[in-house]
Amino acid sequence: MIVYSANKHLFVQDVKNGGIATKILNLIRERGLTGGQEREFEAWHNSMKFMRDIVDDSEIDDDVQIAIEYNIPQTSKRVDFIIIGADTENKDNIVIVELKQWSKAEVVDDDMHFSVRTYVANDSRIVCHPSYQAYSYSRFLSNYSQAIHERNIHLIPCSYLHNYLPAYKPALSAEIYKEWYTTAPFFIMNEVQQFNDFIKKYVTKKSSHGDLLYLIDNGRIKPTKSLQDALSTMVRGTPVFDLLDEQAVCYDMCIRTMLQCLKDRKKRTILIQGGPGTGKSVLAVNLLMHLITCACNAAYVTKNSAPRQAFLSILSQNRAENIAEISQLFRSPFGLSQVPANSYDCLIVDEAHRLVKKMYGDWHGENQVKECINSSLLTIFMLDEDQAVTTKDIGSVQEIKKWCKDLGSTIIMREETKLTSQFRCNGSDAYIQFIDHLLQRNDESLYVSLSELNYDFRLFDDPSQMRNALREKNSINNKTRMVAGYCYDWNVKNHRGDIDIELPGGFKAKWNLANDKIWAINPRSFEEVGCIHTAQGLEFDYVGVLIGKDLIYDKSTEHVVTNRLAISKDDNSSGIRGASDIEAHRLILNTYKTLLTRGQKGCYVYCEDDELRKYFKKMLSI
Repeated sequence: MIVYSANKHLFVQDVKNGGIATKILNLIRERGLTGGQEREFEAWHNSMKFMRDIVDDSEIDDDVQIAIEYNIPQTSKRVDFIIIGADTENKDNIVIVELKQWSKAEVVDDDMHFSVRTYVANDSRIVCHPSYQAYSYSRFLSNYSQAIHERNIHLIPCSYLHNYLPAYKPALSAEIYKEWYTTAPFFIMNEVQQFNDFIKKYVTKKSSHGDLLYLIDNGRIKPTKSLQDALSTMVRGTPVFDLLDEQAVCYDMCIRTMLQCLKDRKKRTILIQGGPGTGKSVLAVNLLMHLITCACNAAYVTKNSAPRQAFLSILSQNRAENIAEISQLFRSPFGLSQVPANSYDCLIVDEAHRLVKKMYGDWHGENQVKECINSSLLTIFMLDEDQAVTTKDIGSVQEIKKWCKDLGSTIIMREETKLTSQFRCNGSDAYIQFIDHLLQRNDESLYVSLSELNYDFRLFDDPSQMRNALREKNSINNKTRMVAGYCYDWNVKNHRGDIDIELPGGFKAKWNLANDKIWAINPRSFEEVGCIHTAQGLEFDYVGVLIGKDLIYDKSTEHVVTNRLAISKDDNSSGIRGASDIEAHRLILNTYKTLLTRGQKGCYVYCEDDELRKYFKKMLSI
């Protein structure tokens, strides 16, 4: 959806009259889109003056088309500025311009190839390099717009940082970003003429093939052959995504149901249930690959960004150009409230137990379960109710059934949709039973002796010794991480100190790095402790779990007890401190069960509570 569109002449007049920002704001509100806050309004007011100076050139015809704030279909992302027309040889071109008001930026790290650090909204933030951002938008249009693909329209991405100081240009033009600014050049404050010449190289007159703007805004959204080939090659070349046992049976049933939906256009919802490590995510990626190669409009959805980023990294082999190629296939439920009914052929919703009613900033959101079902012909939910870890988590069998009934979607729950085989914790369902019994999660949990399991479970009296043992494991292949519950304050994030977690024996650590979306695989992230939100949905070879004072042992009653008041006051996400004792007990146990089942080969544990540690030792010695 294009918010503002005009020819060059009208755009120039709107800017000169001083009304361009107000026009854009009113159009955004008319179309029911989010945005238009004071900072964004000021950005339009300022940046459009600079773009007027660029296009207000006698060599650019007045009827060249201009589009501002193009809302990329099925996402909450918007392209800042688009210039549409033809070059001197009558070749149709679309110039995508990412606008920034930055005055400076810096390289984050030699391994972060598409991120920079800049000062935005009164804070230092890690964000995309503007050239990469423009490039990724062009890849989305190229991969999904049938009109662009069929007419062989050339997409030219670029960025314009009209306030950027020349002294800081070396940061943006560092060698690690070369693949982006080579494909999508950036221009700064003293490069007005160079930017103007760049635009005129591709657009000087209106296209002779009709209204290209209409084609972009109304053309069919469907994966193109290039996207199909890219994803297929990545998945099939990655052995970790091979299907096993009941995964394959469930896969066949999902594909068959998709064919039925495409044939009769009736809505259906499949509910796939399975505990930790039963292969839900592997199934999800294989389904996505097959559906895309069959030209279905499909996407993988999770609320937590960590699984999305991990899959992108694995599939792309950390090649940033591959990430740009397929990133649009891995999305958040954020913004689905704005997606028309059945826009997707299929949404594969992983970690569905973590869905909420509304995420901050998703002003039109009402209920993410509803929005997933509404926006897709077939919705596949991957669910484990025992992994709900906050009071806001609403994904449940009951909630899904309710919205299926209201939206006319037939729900499918069968034996074939229950995954039971363990592909984590050395393939042992018994380990899950061991954890349930250890935590006293329910009366039905049976005791399982660790001696019967080929699994490295260790309890430590000293957290520093645990970290040293884990560090040694991590040195082998970078597949070991430390995690913790909600007990510890975010001092570093809130500028209260350099340490977040301090434990006996000299143990000191920070929470996982802010803005580090690839914490699970970043070689330098081992020393940081991951929270449940960055660990859930992921797996490691070894995991170290710090159990805080929200989980203790009452030796007088011989019960594992939870204490919601031990939850950090910095915790703004779980809602556990304000929950009832019963609800808090359930969520705290769910949190630790989830953390204790992240390791494929082993789990190392330190308990702050002395009595809990004694109880664990007793259970381990039986």
